[in-house]
Amino acid sequence: MRTGLIAGGAASFLSTLVLLWRGERDVGSCSAPTNATSHWLWRDEAFGVHVPTWRHTATGYVIHHGTATLWAVLYAWLHGNRRRARSVPAALAGAAVASAVACTVDYTLTPKRFTPGFEHHLSKSSMVLVYAGFALGLAAGCLAANRGRR
Repeated sequence: MRTGLIAGGAASFLSTLVLLWRGERDVGSCSAPTNATSHWLWRDEAFGVHVPTWRHTATGYVIHHGTATLWAVLYAWLHGNRRRARSVPAALAGAAVASAVACTVDYTLTPKRFTPGFEHHLSKSSMVLVYAGFALGLAAGCLAANRGRR
């Protein structure tokens, strides 16, 4: 659980930085992609909000952080805490696979109401970068949490 919480925080933080960067680049609003995630609660209204607000930005970040942490706890339990996953190349490879699985589940198995939402504002290349940021955070978080373990 500890590893998953640390990795979830890192994955959420790095992917949010990418969301801010790519949101500004793709739609001229760094907060629109995070706001869109709040569609879980505020439905289509969330897709039209392009400025930071407590209602949309904070809610969107909390949802994003929670789902990133859920994926990270699952990843840590299945792979991230294993001895063979403690090298940098193994951690990056495992996290890349986990991120690809998360993306696939997010957009093929998840009902539309519970997709991340930022796909409404970002290009496909930006989406790839968001999930790459997620993977990098996942790997870094697991490596940091497992440092010194035998």
